[in-house]
Amino acid sequence: MILAVLFANSDGNILIERFHGVPAEERLHWRSFLVKLGSENLKGSKNEELHVASHKSVSIVYTTIGDVCLYIVGKDEYDELALAEVIFAVTSAVKDVCGKPPTERLFLDKYGRICLCLDEIVWKGLLENTEKDRVRRLIRLKPPVEP
Repeated sequence: MILAVLFANSDGNILIERFHGVPAEERLHWRSFLVKLGSENLKGSKNEELHVASHKSVSIVYTTIGDVCLYIVGKDEYDELALAEVIFAVTSAVKDVCGKPPTERLFLDKYGRICLCLDEIVWKGLLENTEKDRVRRLIRLKPPVEP
């Protein structure tokens, strides 16, 4: 299961988070752990360079996209290799929505569409869609049709 997908800025402020099967009382621990992990290891890291860690029998894959840090936590069948596939799908969707690796401002401007992408890629802790074109089609917002 994919336990968490979390976006943070370079200062460690959470921009988007999605937890699946993580009790509410553990979420603060995961937020602070992931942000600390990123602050120690992502400084000077290349854009989209993958980093891998493990903690409490779970796998963590994390990277930077532009000015934004992305963390994905998984367990069981979602090992480092499977999480790398998830992170590639998410980074591809974010760059597609933003048109380039995002600044924090651009990321927040496109917040709604990024959330829709995340929901299409990861649904209830499982990887659903990895194809960029399919995700793009699924998130297309259509105006309501008048009868």
